[in-house]
Amino acid sequence: MPNHISKILTKDFLVTQESFELEYDSKYDMLVTKPIPEDLEKYYDPNNYISHSDNGKSLVEKIYQNVKKYTLNKKVKLINEYTTDDKNLLDIGCGTGEFLINAKNKNWKTVGVELNDSARKKAVDKELEIYKSLDDLNSKKFDVITLWHVLEHLPDLDKQINKITSLLNKNGTLIIAVPNYKSYDAQYYKEFWAAYDTPRHIWHFSQKAIRSIFKNKKIEVVNTLPMYFDSFYVSLLSEKYKSGSSNYLKAIYRGFISNIKAKTSTEYSSLIYVLKKE
Repeated sequence: MPNHISKILTKDFLVTQESFELEYDSKYDMLVTKPIPEDLEKYYDPNNYISHSDNGKSLVEKIYQNVKKYTLNKKVKLINEYTTDDKNLLDIGCGTGEFLINAKNKNWKTVGVELNDSARKKAVDKELEIYKSLDDLNSKKFDVITLWHVLEHLPDLDKQINKITSLLNKNGTLIIAVPNYKSYDAQYYKEFWAAYDTPRHIWHFSQKAIRSIFKNKKIEVVNTLPMYFDSFYVSLLSEKYKSGSSNYLKAIYRGFISNIKAKTSTEYSSLIYVLKKE
């Protein structure tokens, strides 16, 4: 285990307040949530879990929704860089379907997968093609597959990655966004870092982890991009978990410092990985 990581004891700050441990995996340079509950679905209370909602009630939720609108446009611009004539897109963990709507408006043929019943119903109500499981897709192939803050949630990681890569066209592009536990804000907030989000987040990746895991599948990282807003949003939640109240100025300061330090270290709060088959 690296010197800067001791055993991290944290908890589910969002729903149950249960305690969890983050165990270091030296093979992949990543952290793993222990124990992994058998019934993970009960930890996704839609009243608390913002990505399954279209509404923003608190200030933090309103900030989240406004930033999300901006980043949706950036995400569509990104996938447009890897477009083909067919423009077939699969978004795994599509939530209520906003990204798919934006992509559809740019002439993408869209398909989504969403396990959560409430979020999936909202997406279906928007006349989107949504499935509950990857297994429901049969032998479909896609030019671009996206997982926006989803990979860290998936049980049976190896099996899921095999399934995801099997759905990718030969010249297709896989785009994955995940939190980065080596960021400054993660080091600063320690067990209170909101992006640990145990037990919903099972896997906590470093850049080395993503490269190594996918290298084993003959998939290589061709580009890595920062998600600048994540350090601010995560710091807002982390301040609340740490002190019991949202210290907005302090959170904004920590988010700013995290981004400044990452200009040199490349360890942004969250990173987008663009991957292609070798």
